[in-house]
Amino acid sequence: MPVEVALRGVRVRYGPLEALHGVDLAVPSGRVTVLLGRNGSGRTSALHALAGLVRPTAGRVVWRGRDVTALGVHQRVRLGLALVPAERAVFPSLTVAEHLALGADRRRGGPTGEALELFPELTALLPRRAGTLSGGQQQLVAVARALSASPTLLLLDEPDRGLAPAVAARLHSHLLSSAAAATGRTVVVTAQTLPSTLTAAAAVHVLHRGEVSFSGEPGEPRTARDAAR
Repeated sequence: MPVEVALRGVRVRYGPLEALHGVDLAVPSGRVTVLLGRNGSGRTSALHALAGLVRPTAGRVVWRGRDVTALGVHQRVRLGLALVPAERAVFPSLTVAEHLALGADRRRGGPTGEALELFPELTALLPRRAGTLSGGQQQLVAVARALSASPTLLLLDEPDRGLAPAVAARLHSHLLSSAAAATGRTVVVTAQTLPSTLTAAAAVHVLHRGEVSFSGEPGEPRTARDAAR
């Protein structure tokens, strides 16, 4: 299975604390990959290293065979990356419509394309400022904004946070189907436990105390046990 993006021996430090201890992690192309682990396990640091939000103190980030370790977030965005962080994912003063227009891919209908087809409940909220919305509504806006850019590599940090179970299941189904399409995107999702609606993901990496404790397919028996440690 071809690899879209990978961490190779990556170490990440925040001051005196090392969050990732030489992590090797491969993400298959055109599929959904899930990074599992409790808070503090290193899954968000791994996602941020892939996105360019943090610079590894050692190791490399390789995207489609190219070393992109030295590239910043904006440079990776130009290459087709979109990131939805777990917190502060919207601009409170901007309307929902303005969020969806940011970086929208006009070839696919811009802000009224894929994003609003997936989340039609946002249509009535288009004139509202994001700061007036509920946490769940803000999360929808953040995910919809990322989708409106038609990214080739989509990174989502706990996208289910604040979403109703039915909406989260709809999102997961869309991620799986868009990745399975002929020109499918590559998706990386973080979660504390594996959602039942993502058991068709191609790969799961379980992180524990800054190291990968398990890599395999969602159905392998060790997945649930290692994620719960």
